[in-house]
Amino acid sequence: MNTSPATSSETTRPSSETTDPSAPELIPLPVTEVTCLEDRAHIARTAALQLASGVQRLRLGPVSALAVDRTLHAELTGGPDGATVLDVRVVRAWTPHDPEPPTDDDSPLRRRLHTLGEERRTLEQRRDRLLARLDLLSRLAADLLREIGEGAGFGEAEPERWRAELDRVDAERASHEDELGSVEAGLGNLRVELASAQTALDSTEEEPPELAAHVELTVRSPAAGPAELRLGHLTPCALWRPAYRATLDDGELTLRTDAMVWQRTGEDWTGVRLTLSTARSSLAAGPPRLVEDRLTLRDRSAAERRSVEIELREEDITDVGPAQVPGLPGVDDGGEVRVLRAPAPASVPGEGRAHRVPLTTAVSPAQSEYVCAPELSALVTEVVRFTGPAGHALLAGPVELVRGSGFIGRATLGFTAPGATQELTFGSADTCRVTREAEESRSTTGLTQRTVVTRTVRVHLSRFSAPDETDDQVIAVRERIPVSEVSDVEVRLRKESCSPAPDSLDAEGIARWDIALPPGGRRTVTLVYEVSASAKVSGL
Repeated sequence: MNTSPATSSETTRPSSETTDPSAPELIPLPVTEVTCLEDRAHIARTAALQLASGVQRLRLGPVSALAVDRTLHAELTGGPDGATVLDVRVVRAWTPHDPEPPTDDDSPLRRRLHTLGEERRTLEQRRDRLLARLDLLSRLAADLLREIGEGAGFGEAEPERWRAELDRVDAERASHEDELGSVEAGLGNLRVELASAQTALDSTEEEPPELAAHVELTVRSPAAGPAELRLGHLTPCALWRPAYRATLDDGELTLRTDAMVWQRTGEDWTGVRLTLSTARSSLAAGPPRLVEDRLTLRDRSAAERRSVEIELREEDITDVGPAQVPGLPGVDDGGEVRVLRAPAPASVPGEGRAHRVPLTTAVSPAQSEYVCAPELSALVTEVVRFTGPAGHALLAGPVELVRGSGFIGRATLGFTAPGATQELTFGSADTCRVTREAEESRSTTGLTQRTVVTRTVRVHLSRFSAPDETDDQVIAVRERIPVSEVSDVEVRLRKESCSPAPDSLDAEGIARWDIALPPGGRRTVTLVYEVSASAKVSGL
């Protein structure tokens, strides 16, 4: 066995060379393995060859005309010892589309053009038959006149028969000439209408010639024998993104991981071994540039020492990770290359549409609770927490939510490391209603001249239940209080005025209550906090 990397180049030829009868016959070179990346794909092809002794040139294909020439690589395995690939290149040629009968998906203009073409061909065939018939009648008339001349010379006079035959020939010729005239007139009208329809079609639905390609392989072999060729290359116009389907049933979450694959490489992938990778071959890696970051100190002015300017701002509490990008985002892999493989051969047509390829299916215990954030939404939503059950990292992607009643909506799954906990929202609870009201009062103390702002938030919960419901439903209510970053501003939760007091208050200022509502029950949650600032604080 002898393997050798190949040199590659690109050749573009006229379409006439692709049909050269002296060219070697095309050897099929199907796609057998595909590694789909974030914005391109690596294609692997195999073919069984019958090598002859010496140097020979083989034509294999067809292949995608989008193959990247500089990534073309070919090697021989299992052939005679010393068999070597001398050169491999992609040859491309423009070929016009073959005329095909219109389908139901074609436009009325294209169907009309096809009908006119069929009518023109029918009239041309009829005209050709009439011309042939007239030519035959002309020869018949010439033979009849020659017979009359010869008979008159020999003294054989048959005027009645000659007159009858000449009249019959002239009548048939006149009839066929009239019919030929009407056919020519019809052809003229058809040519005008056909030209008009073709002009309209060319300006609206013009189809450019198709770029076809094949591989030319030059091989040197010391002896004749069979060999296997493996050829690989990169191609654009192919990408994939992860997608999920989460099914909640009796405290268990079934998570199915799929790959949505798009490709328009000009050829179909049929029964290929599909590998999905998050590697970014086009992303150049390098250390970040170091720039100076100068820090300077200065004394505060007298006006700055007398007053402190503050402002209220809202911040989203997020985990570390890439920012959200509108449109089709890239694959979030947590900064590490992830590789997933389809368990079964996959087929992806080259039509540019999304095709779902199943990858894994796993079941995990799930815990659900009803959560409400009245400041953001008046809905009570069911949040399901689960541990990543797939055995591999879960990439960020859309999730289809399914439960016993069927499809209920869509959500988004963030990147989840193996064994980490993730949350999904399974819709809202229509039997619960939440209303929120807030009021604010402002006062100033006499001695210290501190400004005190007191805010009171009331959340009213109610539950509508069926007659057969008897269990309480626990709703986690979340409200927030400001978090001060300035020592001159203090935020204090007045637990004695809260009804009931929050069950927890974290460092981000999120207060939480776990409220149990019986069937048809009503509850009111009151949150009271105050923000006090010294006299030199402005902007509160």
